Amino acid sequence: MARILVTNDDGLYSSGLEILYKAVRELGEVYVVVPETPKSASGLGITLHKPLRVSRVKFLDTYAFLLNGTPSDVIYMALKVLAGPIDLVVSGVNIGDNTSIQVILSSGTVGAAAQASLEGIPAIALSAAVKDGSTLATNDRLAYTMETCIRALVKEVLEKRLPKGVDLLNVNFPDTPTKRFKLARPARVRFINIIEERKDPRGGTYYWLYGEPVEPEEGTDVYTVLVEKEIAVTPISLSFYILDSREVVEFIEKVNERLGEKNL
Repeated sequence: MARILVTNDDGLYSSGLEILYKAVRELGEVYVVVPETPKSASGLGITLHKPLRVSRVKFLDTYAFLLNGTPSDVIYMALKVLAGPIDLVVSGVNIGDNTSIQVILSSGTVGAAAQASLEGIPAIALSAAVKDGSTLATNDRLAYTMETCIRALVKEVLEKRLPKGVDLLNVNFPDTPTKRFKLARPARVRFINIIEERKDPRGGTYYWLYGEPVEPEEGTDVYTVLVEKEIAVTPISLSFYILDSREVVEFIEKVNERLGEKNL
């Protein structure tokens, strides 16, 4: 029987977590381990400056472990303390899409999946392009369709594993029901970041960081989800380095030549 870890970065009371658990609970031995508070945009961060503590609470027809750490902490604690060996990690369903390289690199949802991949475990990060959890909680047709699609995807990964060279899948659902998966490359950016200067009631200055969406480019995950209203599947490899580019080789050679310059 497959051993499946269900986690997220939104905490126990996320409607997306409920959808994910219901989608996979009959596919194996399922462990639910989540941060005790929302940890959006925590990426691959781990907790080094304070102790980690765990509590066990009732969750639907099972129990869940709450951890006062990050999604990446969840992976380590599940493997080393709470569950043991895991065959598949599914992270989500995040409230809000995790499309574009810009968002993927900061996402706690994707971070948990990436941390699992670094441990040699196949992983799937799942997100939905909805503004808040109430959309998933009240739209039964959307929730049911998502459950069905997740179950089909997870069954395929459990039976066939991920394609060669793929470490994890980043999956993004639109805000309308659909049963069509589509391969999509990640957009480079999703938002133009803006810093707004404001004054507090005592006259002190503070800054608010937020983003304005950019126009999506056709063929990207952003376009697939927001414009075509289909499910974007983005295979991700954690092998970031490039070794077969002649330009890269020449670049390093030039740097080495500079090391011989007397005016450095």
